[in-house]
This record gives sequence, structure tokens and C-alpha cells, in this order.
Amino acid sequence: QVQLQESGPGLVKPSQTLSLTCSVSGGSITTTYYAWSWIRQPPGKGLEWMGVIGYDGSTYYSPSLKSRTSISRDTSKNQVSLQLSAVTPEDTAVYYCAALIPSGSWGQGTQVTVSS
Repeated sequence: QVQLQESGPGLVKPSQTLSLTCSVSGGSITTTYYAWSWIRQPPGKGLEWMGVIGYDGSTYYSPSLKSRTSISRDTSKNQVSLQLSAVTPEDTAVYYCAALIPSGSWGQGTQVTVSS
């Protein structure tokens, strides 16, 4: 059974890079056909899919965030990471990692506030 947990700083200053890590247990991030996504929800808004990294390391990003987003993985640590550069207060959100396919598993989410 796959479990995910996000971690990283809760406060980031404008123009800095937001870095989060998703630690996966109960399954390998290299398991065939698993894909590992980052999703966020700003206050008062809906869920926004940011991007995904596949079991083979392939990546795909939301067009609106592609220029600022990088998803990577560390197979030795069974972790998936997110970097969002040049953040602004509009990037304030709860950030989730999720194995949408095939398990539909989500982390609990972590609040990130962008403020000076």
C-alpha cells in the first residue's frame, strides 16, 4: 500500500525557489506504470495539477507552470521532488504529491506561504 508524505519549508520569500520532497513508502517510485504527480490548491481555489514524473523518469508539466517547474526523483531514497522557481504570493497554496494512477493515493499536503 503506497503512502506519501510531503516535506519542506512552510514559508518562502518572493523570488526564491520553492523546494518540496515527497517521501514514498509501501511501494517503489520505479514500479511499472506508476506516475507521481504534484498538485496544489491555492486558498479559495480549486486543485491545480502541476506536473508528473513517470516510473521511467519521464516528466510532463502544466503549460501554465512549465517554465518555472521542475520535478525530479531520487530512486535510491524513493523520493520525488518539486522545485518551483521565482515564486510570488500567488504561489501560496497547499501542495500535494499523489500517485493518481493506478492507486489514487495522496499525501496529506503541506502548506506553503510565499511572503516577505
